[in-house]
Amino acid sequence: MMQENRPNPDWMNPIKDCATVTHIRPTIHNPRIIVGDFSYFGDVDFEKHVTHHYDFIGDRLIIGKFCQIAAGVEFIMNGANHQMNAVTTFPFYVMRGWNMTPPPLSELPIKGDTVVGNDVWIGQNATILPGVHIGDGAIVGANSVVGSDVEPYTIVAGNPAKVIRKRFDDELIALLLRFKWWDRSVEEIQSLIPILTCSDLDKVRKTLQDRL
Repeated sequence: MMQENRPNPDWMNPIKDCATVTHIRPTIHNPRIIVGDFSYFGDVDFEKHVTHHYDFIGDRLIIGKFCQIAAGVEFIMNGANHQMNAVTTFPFYVMRGWNMTPPPLSELPIKGDTVVGNDVWIGQNATILPGVHIGDGAIVGANSVVGSDVEPYTIVAGNPAKVIRKRFDDELIALLLRFKWWDRSVEEIQSLIPILTCSDLDKVRKTLQDRL
């Protein structure tokens, strides 16, 4: 029997009696979608929000631990990109009845894997375009369209998403990236909650330095 007093990443619903928030990892069937523990989605059926994810391309969506992904977020994968170095962009090769084999991947604008770091918050109805890398601790504003990489602990928003500001100074960001709280045990994270949720950043800085 699962212990209610200990967080469990295998729980489908991390909020008791709330069926509309789901841990993502236990819901995934596609081996090319890789999601870390405790990352959640503010809706159900996360895989329906990963579109144009075709086997013949082979790209992956990789999401770290403790990410917070709001309802309506869409991950558009490389299959959405059309050949752009020829006269037409029409994808005959995926349409029934047309005599065209798929072009080699070198002829398509493939951007590689889409990667979301740890402790990333993606706001409602944001769209993440193919091949984007979002760093640890970043925040993506609601309704944003993210087409380029986002640095760790940076806030972006808009269409196209642009940098609003860094969340912390460079010293604290470097410290957080060294500390990697999301890789600690559940028990240690439990003990760290007062620091992880503290707005006194000088106290946070000192505590993390002492524990490294």
